[in-house]
Amino acid sequence: MYNKSSKTASEFINHEEILESLKWAEENKNNLELINKIIDEAKPYKIGNETHAKGLSHRSASLLLACVDETVWNKIFNLAREIKQAFYGNRIVIFAPLYLSNYCTNCCIYCPYHMQNKHIPRKKLSQDEIKKEVIALQDMGHKRLAIESGEDPKNNPIEYILDSIKTIYSIKHKNGAIRRVNVNIAATTVENYKKLKEAGIGTYILFQETYHKEAYEKLHPSGPKHNYAYHTEAMDRALEAGIDDVGLGVLFGLERYKYELAGLLMHAEHLESVFGIGPHTISVPRIKKADDIDPNAFDNGIDDTIFKKLTALIRISVPYTGLIISTRESEQIRRELLELGVTQISGASRTSVGGYSQTERPTDTEQFDVSDQRSLDEVVNWLMKLGFIPSFCTACYREGRTGDRFMKLCKTGQIQNCCAPNAIITLKEFLEDYASADTKKTGEALIKNYLENLKNEALKETLKNNLTKIDQGERDFRF
Repeated sequence: MYNKSSKTASEFINHEEILESLKWAEENKNNLELINKIIDEAKPYKIGNETHAKGLSHRSASLLLACVDETVWNKIFNLAREIKQAFYGNRIVIFAPLYLSNYCTNCCIYCPYHMQNKHIPRKKLSQDEIKKEVIALQDMGHKRLAIESGEDPKNNPIEYILDSIKTIYSIKHKNGAIRRVNVNIAATTVENYKKLKEAGIGTYILFQETYHKEAYEKLHPSGPKHNYAYHTEAMDRALEAGIDDVGLGVLFGLERYKYELAGLLMHAEHLESVFGIGPHTISVPRIKKADDIDPNAFDNGIDDTIFKKLTALIRISVPYTGLIISTRESEQIRRELLELGVTQISGASRTSVGGYSQTERPTDTEQFDVSDQRSLDEVVNWLMKLGFIPSFCTACYREGRTGDRFMKLCKTGQIQNCCAPNAIITLKEFLEDYASADTKKTGEALIKNYLENLKNEALKETLKNNLTKIDQGERDFRF
């Protein structure tokens, strides 16, 4: 039985409901009157100085995905752009993953860290090695990390993760500091989630991989991750433990994309129904080549056209969520997805354990192939020349604007009053401390243009004062 308010995985991600939704979508995919009505009702609207958008249900999104009318898809893409601009503006948050350990007791057949892979070097960073990695990341200009680790209770216990978080936050190198640590580790207990909360993490991230239970169990034939229900119910436990922000994601290519979109949106609806907040972020990775993993061995790969459709529909369906694209993808597809709703990207990523402190990018312990291998400076410059504001902001997390407090601001568009000036401040820090001459020139022109067009005079004056203080060597201002 489908029940989005249930805390049982098989009820809030209900197989029969997904199949019925897909069947209904297929039956109505040529009903242009209904489709256009859904699109019109999803448009952002104003109430006073607030911006709202109702989003799409999993059924409505499934119907739009089934439609093949090109005129309809032009409307969908335009709506995704409109919603992105209304709620997030031109800013793009930048982060980097930090791999702590590739020891793992699971047998996930799409991941080279699976325990049956006997030739991949196994490595776990010591706290001293973590310091070297963090300093290397700080020297690029990063302020926000997502730590990653294989699931291995012996080699990577929760105590190791907690010690690593403490180490990361403790390192202040030159003007560098990691101000937010997001955590992407295996599903765990309420008690352990409480410990992560106490450690001061930002978002807890866990990819579902696939919402199709039968496929999930085949893809995870052994190891603790084999337990579909325990994995799928992890976000409930994290939120119950007091973690404010959680991030969802599927690995597109493992199962049929229409099924995955419905399941992903049902998960967001469930979190909204039970906790009053949806996912803080949604990630959209595609399966990529890595060590002994061949993406062509999977039957459900999606091309760029489908990928863009999925991204646009997620943006429209969950207008408040941060939408993440990683360096798995090429510069070209990342650019196209930035236009359709992506609000966060990784930059200069290395997906190997201990990769940042080495001069050359190591490939022997990579979790997946990195398609976009540009430096952080190059990515920042590229974003600005595309008309975006690169942001290293972590202010909401440190000002307590998380969970329902963040969602209230984001769902009304008010978050832009904080985020845009904070993006400018952190961009200015980057320009002063890390940027090349060309990037600094481009960034200074962007900041000047932003100030000239800022209507709020009080905000403009405060921002100008903060920027002057950054010129004088002070750091870490935030709205």
